[in-house]
Amino acid sequence: QVLLVESGGGLVQPGGSLRLSCAASGSIFSINAWGWYRQVPGKQRELVATLAGDGTTNYADFVKGRFTISRDNAENTVYLQMNSLKPEDTAVYYCNAVLWQIHITPDYIDHEYWGQGTQVTVSS
Repeated sequence: QVLLVESGGGLVQPGGSLRLSCAASGSIFSINAWGWYRQVPGKQRELVATLAGDGTTNYADFVKGRFTISRDNAENTVYLQMNSLKPEDTAVYYCNAVLWQIHITPDYIDHEYWGQGTQVTVSS
């Protein structure tokens, strides 16, 4: 089994910064894609940023130039650096991983996992 654990959320003033982390553990052979999503009550979960295995990144228009997704392959960890935060960035942020698991041998099957979510509140 695989577990994704997020950290780094909290309360920050408008214009401030936060860095979210998401560490994956378990029977992982290869993490092929990472993603950060966010959700506010009453709305659908929305894509914030993705990071493919080849390093390609993709950002939602509303975070371009302010947020940066990165990873540490050795630690199976993904980060989301959030700068110039706005009140409308307030949400629960979830990390997502698409990975291959290993049980003696790699299964080469895409498995998708989600973290438990971390609250980000931007308010003065």
